Amino acid sequence: MAAARLRRLWLKLHRWVGLSLGMLLLISATTGTLLIVGEPIDEALRPDLHRAQQAGDGRLDPVLARLRAEFGDDAGFTFRPPREPDETLHVFVSGPWTGTLFIDPSTGTERGRLGQTEGFFNTVFALHSTLLAHEAGRAALALSALAYLLLLATGLVLWWPKWWRHALTVKTGSGLTRSLFDLHRVAGALTGIVVLVSIVTGAYMAWRPISAGVSAVAGSTPVKPPVITEPVDQALATVDAAMAVARQRVPDGMVGYVQVPARGTQPLRIRYRVPDDPHPNGLTSVWMHPGTLQVLAVNRWNELDTGTRAYSWIYPLHIGELGGRATWLLTLLSGLALAWMGVSGTWLWWRRRCARG
Repeated sequence: MAAARLRRLWLKLHRWVGLSLGMLLLISATTGTLLIVGEPIDEALRPDLHRAQQAGDGRLDPVLARLRAEFGDDAGFTFRPPREPDETLHVFVSGPWTGTLFIDPSTGTERGRLGQTEGFFNTVFALHSTLLAHEAGRAALALSALAYLLLLATGLVLWWPKWWRHALTVKTGSGLTRSLFDLHRVAGALTGIVVLVSIVTGAYMAWRPISAGVSAVAGSTPVKPPVITEPVDQALATVDAAMAVARQRVPDGMVGYVQVPARGTQPLRIRYRVPDDPHPNGLTSVWMHPGTLQVLAVNRWNELDTGTRAYSWIYPLHIGELGGRATWLLTLLSGLALAWMGVSGTWLWWRRRCARG
């Protein structure tokens, strides 16, 4: 009797946690799956934005001058240099207008632009990363990770078989409801840990307090960006000279991003990927004064605090780039499985409710 009561308790907890917070998980799973398959599709559908006829000379100053003329000194720019000979230069603009410009690297001309939530891929990314609710959305995504931990634990308890030869059985001759119930249980048992990795890594990236907590537990002092105390009167005029200075500090790195601040008190940051960094964009940074180009700090990825350094593995693991094609397929499978469990679980609850009248 006690075991039966405990099982009913696990069932109620599993059901109501799923119904209460399952929508967040469903949104996260669906948008994550779309991002995995959607980026190459988006690039294929819009070659005018993503593909260049020939590579450029790597100079960014002419592009920066045109950006300053259009957006002014109060806008910030993040350059993503081409990583393949046929890629365009991407410039992320933050100011009165926020979005991405696509620049032909050989001519410096604009190929097109998309606002922050303009276009299918950008909208899906914003929904996946913040639920279109900024910090509140990030916190909600972290909460959904806790919800999944409860769903996984209670689901495994409810699934745990007395006879293992029937553990993965799906009965197809006992009606649709029974078949979906078995598929729901089996999918959760087979993919639960893989889905857990995706959920936990996503929550880690979405909500910064998690990484800060990891550093605190590890006794690691947070590595913070340098601060410029005196306002910079003029915005950065030459990014090419800044890159030349930074190259001397990280000669073995490939430029991932160049973050040019708006006029004010923010330092210039150049991110590099060095050979031993698993992060595809690199976490090694050179920080510079935007007025004098004085190097303020050099932070190699493996010298960062524990919580921040973990991003080098967590980010590529989350997007399926750590481990090659097999990890990519597992990440895609985890998104599909989580979406399936959300839909099938809700449907099974509704069928049960209708059957009871």
